Amino acid sequence: MSSSNAQVSRYAIVLGLLTTIGPFAIDMYLPALPAIGHALGADPHAMQASLMAFFIAVGAGQLVAGPLSDMFGRRRPMVAGLVLFMLASIGCALAPSVGVLVALRFLQGLGACACMVTPRAVVRDLYSGPEAARMMSLLLMVYSVSPILAPLVGSLVADAAGWRAVFGVVAALGLAGLAMLMAFLPETRPAAARLSSNFRSAMAGYGVLLRDRHFMALAFMASFTVSGFFVYVANSPFVMSTHFGVSPRLYAVLFALNAVSLLALSQINGWLVARYGIRRVLRTAVMAQAATVGLLLVLTLAGVDRLPVLVLLLMIGFGLNGLVVPATFVLAMEGHASLAGTASALIGTMNFAGGAVMVALVAPFADGRPLPMVAGIACCAAVVLVLALRTLRPAHRMLGVVPGS
Repeated sequence: MSSSNAQVSRYAIVLGLLTTIGPFAIDMYLPALPAIGHALGADPHAMQASLMAFFIAVGAGQLVAGPLSDMFGRRRPMVAGLVLFMLASIGCALAPSVGVLVALRFLQGLGACACMVTPRAVVRDLYSGPEAARMMSLLLMVYSVSPILAPLVGSLVADAAGWRAVFGVVAALGLAGLAMLMAFLPETRPAAARLSSNFRSAMAGYGVLLRDRHFMALAFMASFTVSGFFVYVANSPFVMSTHFGVSPRLYAVLFALNAVSLLALSQINGWLVARYGIRRVLRTAVMAQAATVGLLLVLTLAGVDRLPVLVLLLMIGFGLNGLVVPATFVLAMEGHASLAGTASALIGTMNFAGGAVMVALVAPFADGRPLPMVAGIACCAAVVLVLALRTLRPAHRMLGVVPGS
């Protein structure tokens, strides 16, 4: 392996694991959600509020964390965020009520947001075009470790030591991430580049991005793609346990299948982009995802209520996120190198804000059956398809954006 390839692999592993710390805080406690609700005397809607608090905090916090990474460099905001994340995780482990848990989950999300937005800016600092797409795919591949391992680890820890121990493990992961950051990730934003960065320029940057219709279309595509998965995250613990009678351990395995599928497709994303072009790959993946989820909705409405069918089609649909998510990020940020942190923050905010909104919209209809969850996921896929058909025409060209194909 050449030194260049070794460096790419090292950055992918470090950035991917740092990005994974926040999702671990979501995925690890999913199998224990019913048990936490029982212990704290909270109903499923109150427990979903602890998820939404995390989503909202991560989304809103990225609007600040992104510009801070442009102003002070990439490392310092992540260090501060990890310290807050660890303290909030310890607080969650000691929470006496669901209200306290929700508040601490909000703080935990604020701490996690820096490590979720900054790695994407680091990629943009170092790479562009197909190289950036390859790096994003490698990062997503490492990121996929979370939904594969976190629910299973969470169920094992909860079974062995109770649900509070899950948050203790999450705090330890934050400490490990801090040590890894300090040891292996150099500063990638030069001091000279930071001189012109301040909150006023950040606000101006957000204005530039919000007025860029091409950027916003791609950002909304990313947002609704991720939101469909968030609908699954918020509802699947109750659908699996109450409707299908799935144990926490088996739920962790079924949840991990989605990540295995995503991991498999993200591994070939770089090859597909190099051979067919990033826009063509993205268009095809979006159409395949919409068709898969649409089929699941039709079957569910027709009364097909079988766990293998639900698991298989969702595994295919969410696996395609391994092609959709990296491509939307790369294309959206391609024309905004000088605003990499701000652009990454805005996309990240839209992802988690969109997820919180979709979870809130589905929540009133959630009754433990699969249909409300599947309908919410299908709505997200339909929006992404419409945006893709309008934005990714083969001859499409936008001022200031270099096509990836």
